[in-house]
Amino acid sequence: FGIRGGVVWRGLGGEPGQERDLYRWRGPDGRDILLWHLPPAGYEIGAVLPASADRLAAAWAAIRPGLVERATAKHIPVFIGADHHAAHPAVSRLRDLLAELEPRSAFRVSRLEEFLELVGEGVNPTPLQGELRWSYGYTWTLQGVHGTRAPLKRHAGATELCFERVAEPLAALARRAGGRDRRPLLELAWRTLVRCQFHDAIAGCTSDDVARAVDGRLASVEALARDVVRGAVLDLVRHDPDAARERAVEPAPALVLWNPAARARGGVAVVDVTLFRRDVLVGPPSGRVPRQGQGYRPFGLAGPDGRPIALQLLDRRPGQERLDAARHYPDQDEVDWVRVALRLPAVPGLGLKCAGLTPGATRPDRAGEGAVVKGRSLVNRWIETVLEPTGALALHDRRTGERFFDVLRLEDGGDAGDTYTYCPPARDRIVRAQRPIRVRRLAAGPLVAALEATFRMGVGDGVTEQRHATSVTRRRPGQVEIRFVVMLHADSPVVRCILDIDNQATWHRLRARVPTQLAGVPAVAGAPFGSVARPAVVIRAAEYPLETPVATAPAQRFVAVADGRRGLALLAPGFFEYEWTRRGDLVLTLLRCVGELSRGDLPTRPGHAGWPTATPEAQCLGTSRVELALVPVSHAEVERGDVIPSLWEDVFLPVRGFWLRDAGELTPAPIDIALEGTGLVVSAVKPAQQGSPLVLRCYNATGRRAPGAWRFGEGVKSAHRVRADERESTALVLEGRGRTVRFVAEPHEVVTILVT
Repeated sequence: FGIRGGVVWRGLGGEPGQERDLYRWRGPDGRDILLWHLPPAGYEIGAVLPASADRLAAAWAAIRPGLVERATAKHIPVFIGADHHAAHPAVSRLRDLLAELEPRSAFRVSRLEEFLELVGEGVNPTPLQGELRWSYGYTWTLQGVHGTRAPLKRHAGATELCFERVAEPLAALARRAGGRDRRPLLELAWRTLVRCQFHDAIAGCTSDDVARAVDGRLASVEALARDVVRGAVLDLVRHDPDAARERAVEPAPALVLWNPAARARGGVAVVDVTLFRRDVLVGPPSGRVPRQGQGYRPFGLAGPDGRPIALQLLDRRPGQERLDAARHYPDQDEVDWVRVALRLPAVPGLGLKCAGLTPGATRPDRAGEGAVVKGRSLVNRWIETVLEPTGALALHDRRTGERFFDVLRLEDGGDAGDTYTYCPPARDRIVRAQRPIRVRRLAAGPLVAALEATFRMGVGDGVTEQRHATSVTRRRPGQVEIRFVVMLHADSPVVRCILDIDNQATWHRLRARVPTQLAGVPAVAGAPFGSVARPAVVIRAAEYPLETPVATAPAQRFVAVADGRRGLALLAPGFFEYEWTRRGDLVLTLLRCVGELSRGDLPTRPGHAGWPTATPEAQCLGTSRVELALVPVSHAEVERGDVIPSLWEDVFLPVRGFWLRDAGELTPAPIDIALEGTGLVVSAVKPAQQGSPLVLRCYNATGRRAPGAWRFGEGVKSAHRVRADERESTALVLEGRGRTVRFVAEPHEVVTILVT
């Protein structure tokens, strides 16, 4: 983006070498920016300055030393605003009064960028690098927010994932193939999504009213994304629902498969199919007779070459489906919803394939190596996982022989904190999941094998039957009911997991522990454009009277630990909080349940961090779902940079199926776009802000230079390398009649390319 300067407050200060106010921070890609560090009081430091001559001197004397004594340069910014405040009523008058108080200094009203352009002249700022998450001896760091309102954060992550990696790419590809321009809808969705990401709102340290508003905005973004996805898919396969209504011939239902990854993929996909049973008539009685259908009968699917696609039936249930068309009323039908696993034909990168319905079941070949259930075990050729009596898992990596035990065992402790800060109660007791558990088989294989375990834990404080957090009774313990689903796909080393949690307890923290026996190595946590290695946090709380440092940390998409061939990666759809212990355990926060926005009596953070407000909905009562996955990895695979992101894509961005029950003859657009290069990871595929180009963005996840290439099955006319804001264009050479665009990504560099 060309950012050259910035301001930072929390996360920096209080450590040796961090006494001054000006730094030059160097990012992982080697680029640096100038940072001005706010004083401990933060950006509000000058908000108390009055435009009154008789009161200004005392107010200025109170804040001046904190600014001047830390100054590296002759230019010093005085922030005179604050959040939750109206603008200062007399800025010019305040400037004039300060000039009278200090005639040897010049005071001017300026914007922040003007200050940053001048402050670095003739000075040598302190060098700085690495993430900025530690200011416990300087000002509140407030890292406890990462576990607050965890269901809301998961909702935000799922919404962002669907929008950024499904809706935007499909809209861009459909536009490129001659379909509608859906950028206005994308713009509306982006603006709504950004309104969910203001720091307090996404952190969860807000009133319940604000949290509900965020949840509603996320639902709006999801609705927009669904509309974009549906319209783009119809454009890409040349299907017109209005024309389908007007055809005299019977429809030919079809499954459209789309690959969201920029690489060819096969494997196993899970899709939903609907089979017509009966019309649902809407409107006054008029003598109309509802059409009747057969509903579910054993069926098969055939690929575009006519070859049968192996299927495994997973679930079947009656329901309803509405078919929409722009110039017709909706068509509501009773249908049978059928969920099947299928062995995919190879689908090109970002490409499409269609499969048609055929009579008679097409079963997979059970003689081949697939996924099977053996008692309480799930096995494929890569991995074996066993449900232990406690509800935890045992994993056996069949490639290396490495074993992991007591994996994802649930544990719960009290939380006497608030939405900003975790605080264990005095005499806290950790409760761990124990037997008995009930286990049943959900899918027998060979494409998908799955087991379900259900159990409950007595935790936290109880609630009334109405589950109002304000009705807490400390005389009765609370309860959490767990439904734990474990799945294996054929030909995949990933153990997929779903935790359905019914929380009927308050003032507690529910977590899942993953022992790795890898003490002493750092945990590598995913970040928006790469990863960061973090050691276990070991501190003496008495050394931090202002605020106790937390042992937890944030992650995006994954956290992994490995040493040699032994290692394990924990994958999630989006953001999550974890702890890496010095014993070598990864601990994932599932719920952090508190009922106050801010408490002033916490030993882990004395004083109010916000205005005291009851937050009963931050107790996270009721049901929520946690999706995650586990996969054994080696140190070399973690270091390579692109292995874990590829595994993550296979779990949370699988080949997607779109069932078109009213389809006729479909003509899928010939799309084949692939990213090549060790260590390179796709970040975005989107329409350009201006004109018709397609934006392809990736990043180098390693500290090495990475040669890369985008390859196109149909070829492109032009390619330009640009900044992330799509400015400063540099033309790139096309090879092979536009089928190859090569580039080099510097260590940890983000590379954005526009193609037409």
